[in-house]
Order: sequence, then C-alpha cells, then structure tokens
Amino acid sequence: MLNVIQQKRTPQGKQQGSVLIEAMVALVIFSMGVLALVGLQSAMIKNSSDNRYRAEAQLIAQTHIANMMAFGGDAANYITQVNKEKIKSQLPNGTLTFSALTNTMVTVTVGWQVPGGTRHQVNASSYLFDVMP
Repeated sequence: MLNVIQQKRTPQGKQQGSVLIEAMVALVIFSMGVLALVGLQSAMIKNSSDNRYRAEAQLIAQTHIANMMAFGGDAANYITQVNKEKIKSQLPNGTLTFSALTNTMVTVTVGWQVPGGTRHQVNASSYLFDVMP
C-alpha cells in the first residue's frame, strides 16, 4: 500500500518544478523584450532631438545669410549688429560665428552641444554681391 502511494507521488513531484522554470524563462524573455523597446525608444528620442536642433541651426544660419543679402554691400554692418548671445537661448550651448572666406563669400557657422553630448555644427556659405542699379 505504501509502495503504491509513493509510485503515484513520484511522477507528479518531478513536474511541480518545471512550471516554475517555464514561468521564469518566460519572464526573462518578456523582460528582454521590454528592455529592448525602452532602449529603442531612448534612441529615437535622442535622434529626434538631434534632428530638431540641426534643423533649427540650419534655419538660423540661412536666416543670417538672407539678412546679409538684404543688407547688400553693408553686410559687415549687419554682422556687427547681430546679438550673438541670443543663440544660447535658441540652442543648448549655442555658438554663432561669421567668417569671410573671400571678399564676397561669407560662411555662417552655428554650433550647439547638448549636455553630455558631442559638439555639432552647421555651416552655411553664400556669395554676397552688390547689386548695381
């Protein structure tokens, strides 16, 4: 009689732990999937903000070049009037520089750096000609 009871318990006792192991494996696989999604979301947010800053820097550089074109031959006067500190409120750690490669070609460089990130910059160059009437 005791032998019959032991034979019935033995197969059932071996299977009780397998359910727990299956649940733990499923939990590990699910956790790895969730972590991968969180990592992907983080990378997407970082790339999205980088693209936004790059587009804004390009817009700022193009705006300054357009303004210099509007000033015509007095572009140097425009450069002296530009508030270069304003860029710090537009971009994180923003910088704005103007450089003349030749007498008629001007390059506007807009740089920025997010905290803990690498430094980025956008250059926009254009020829400035005086339009003679």
